[in-house]
Amino acid sequence: MVAFDAGETLAERFRSHMGDAPTVYGYALRGMADDWEAGGATREICAGWEASPTGTMIQLRYLAGIFRIVLRGEAPELAAFYPCLGGSAPAEGVWPVMREVAARHVPELRRALDVVPQTNEPGRSAVLLLGLFEAVRRHGIRRVRLLEIGASAGLNLYADRFRYVGPGWEWGPTDSALLLPTEAPHVRVEAFEIVDRRGCDLDPVDPTTSDGADRLRSFVWPWHVARHERLSAALAVVRVEATAGRAAVVDRAGAGEWLEGQLASRTPSGSADVLTVVWQSVTRMYWPPSEGERVDAVIAAARRQRPLAHITMEHPDEVVDGRVVHAREAQLAVDGDPLGWVHPHGIPVWL
Repeated sequence: MVAFDAGETLAERFRSHMGDAPTVYGYALRGMADDWEAGGATREICAGWEASPTGTMIQLRYLAGIFRIVLRGEAPELAAFYPCLGGSAPAEGVWPVMREVAARHVPELRRALDVVPQTNEPGRSAVLLLGLFEAVRRHGIRRVRLLEIGASAGLNLYADRFRYVGPGWEWGPTDSALLLPTEAPHVRVEAFEIVDRRGCDLDPVDPTTSDGADRLRSFVWPWHVARHERLSAALAVVRVEATAGRAAVVDRAGAGEWLEGQLASRTPSGSADVLTVVWQSVTRMYWPPSEGERVDAVIAAARRQRPLAHITMEHPDEVVDGRVVHAREAQLAVDGDPLGWVHPHGIPVWL
């Protein structure tokens, strides 16, 4: 995780975010820094955010706002630099074009800075699946009530609607629009059925709307073509499920409060033999310590009332040069027992 000094200017933050990276956003961020210092459109767009906490990632909000303009088809000249949209223009030429687009959309981009960076990476379903196999094996219960905290648009609540293929194993509907290849070997497949699914998020996104889909796309880097393909396929699955009346609900709520309410409620009718699974991925690092403590306490109390498994995919803390930072890779754990390391996007799964 990159840390910034409190005294840094926005231009310094922009330059440090990707350093000398020769990517579309590497060149864009360096151009944004120059434009801010020169008093250009970037200075006007970012006015009022100069003293904002570095964790707000103003630069990512700015770039996502630009991306949404491109996705609406209002900047075809800029789309030429976005590989996920078929663009192949050299990345080093992006900033002069992006600067002109930004200058034409200053009010919209100022509003875009209020949109918190948010992704919903469906590749993480491959990690959830392996955790579910382990949880089902441990408890011997094959009917699952899935609860996701920090669910964003809830794409990973549809984990059983995706297809997975690994060395010597495969699982999931063969006609799924989303195929998730995983490198995880020696996987012991367990049969299970998700009988209820629900999630929460402080700012849930509706993936069935064009605005919601574009918001999710806008926070995925445009040269990550495979991630965009996964996201598009997952959105197609969600549309099918919603049309069939099986859309998962994502409530607007904080993790601890929501989980208390869900675990106090009864399991689905006729579900005496149901395993409640609480799932989270790369979300705890954004909580205040009190929220994490509350979630842990709620889960501990609920274990005394029903079969429950807690699957986590998080960046554990580690000490580097005397400082506590988040590990670069994520770790899959079931009920606190580490099962192995995984890519933060879920794919590939090494274990």
